[in-house]
Amino acid sequence: MTGKNKKNQNENYIQYVHSFDPPTKHFKNCFRAFLVGGLICCVGQFFRIILEQTTEMNGDELAGAVSVLLIFLGTLLTGLGVYDRIGRNAGAGSIVPITGFANSVASPAIEFKTEGLVYGLAAKMFVVAGPIIVYGVLAGAAVGIVYLFL
Repeated sequence: MTGKNKKNQNENYIQYVHSFDPPTKHFKNCFRAFLVGGLICCVGQFFRIILEQTTEMNGDELAGAVSVLLIFLGTLLTGLGVYDRIGRNAGAGSIVPITGFANSVASPAIEFKTEGLVYGLAAKMFVVAGPIIVYGVLAGAAVGIVYLFL
């Protein structure tokens, strides 16, 4: 087989494969991600306003409490199976906020809980989120050291 025939055969195969691909709806996917991510942020802002009005928290305390509430909400929705359905429809809009991080920790833990507490729940909990935590801690330590010497 000559190089020209092989090239035509490859192009024909690529066209054949692409004929089975559904067309990607980039605008629709981006719009859904924007809506869901924005809605999650609005829920966080709602929690912030309610906590500001009902408690005496402000500043870092308030930010920490809102973060804990959003993590709890993300984990609860993951446990109920709702967050997976949100993620299927929203894509990156459900992954980017802090609730997505809670989902990435809770999902493997729920999936592997039948393997026991140590080998299932504890070992698999940080499979997805573990590298993020490690790099976050290392980056935070590096910034702290640089800040210490400046």
